[in-house]
Amino acid sequence: MVYPFSAIVGQQDMTNALLIAAIEPALGGVLAFGDRGTGKSTAIRALAALLPSMRAVAGCRYRCDPADRKRLCTDCRARLGQGSLPAIRIAAPVVDLPLGATEDRVIGALDLERALADGSKHFEPGLLAGANRGFLYIDEINLLEDHLVDLLLDVAASGENVVEREGLSLRHPARFVLIGSGNPEEGELRPQLLDRFGLCVEVRTPTDIDQRLEVVRRRDAFERNPSAFARRFAQTEQAVRARIKRGRALLPKVDVPEPVLRRAATLCIALGTDGLRGELTLVRAARAKAALDGDDCVTETHLRDVAPAALRHRLRRDPLDESLASTRVLRAMDEVFAPARAAA
Repeated sequence: MVYPFSAIVGQQDMTNALLIAAIEPALGGVLAFGDRGTGKSTAIRALAALLPSMRAVAGCRYRCDPADRKRLCTDCRARLGQGSLPAIRIAAPVVDLPLGATEDRVIGALDLERALADGSKHFEPGLLAGANRGFLYIDEINLLEDHLVDLLLDVAASGENVVEREGLSLRHPARFVLIGSGNPEEGELRPQLLDRFGLCVEVRTPTDIDQRLEVVRRRDAFERNPSAFARRFAQTEQAVRARIKRGRALLPKVDVPEPVLRRAATLCIALGTDGLRGELTLVRAARAKAALDGDDCVTETHLRDVAPAALRHRLRRDPLDESLASTRVLRAMDEVFAPARAAA
């Protein structure tokens, strides 16, 4: 049984980032970096139990969306030409990618049993296929081997997994929200992969004694009687699930006013972020945060709430400023948003 998401004590930055990513998959995912034993893996796995079900083509190995005709796999396109696509409701997939996974396990490979049995070439989908339209979780992502990082970068950029090996030549949809966790003391993440994450949160060991005691109490109660503990938080779990569902429905209707767009661009300029991905991510995250809060218009409050997570991993290193990335973002926010407060 999975530990309830709503039972996690503290760590608001991490839990909010995961909820925002669940509402807006286009963000690219969440990276949770921080101390060991702070609930990173627990929170990410707990999120899976809260995700609403989704419609998929019945019998499709990649869970294609029957309403999205442009992103159907080859098999579903062939079936569509013969008639309609039957749909079923399934749970959103959450797939773990272990550090020791082989390339064949990740991208898929020839089904050797069938090849030896009847000589046919049949593709056995890998983890990327399993994560399509869902979440791909990598613990200790900073220790992932370089050739697997290259694979992830290619698939994340195109939304497709291309397999050219062992006489196979095919491609299939592979769009997923990438969730990573790790300890920065064990190694840094490659800049190319770091840039693919929409949000990056720092997870620290709580220093408040009461909060630490509550963490211990809840974890001990869960391990002693998981079923009773789950029932205790069933109502709050349902409330979070409903919040995600409402947020997804509201997201397309959320407006981003011109002054908020201008503030986002001004903040990114002040921080010297490369390219325009910072602004795009910041605006998308603020829109998702507004939808999560039940608001139909993004305000500067939403922008401030998500700016540290959206921008802290996009800053250039400044040899004249040894401040933490989060500190630099907060300082820039104070400077950028101060004129608005003064004018008000």
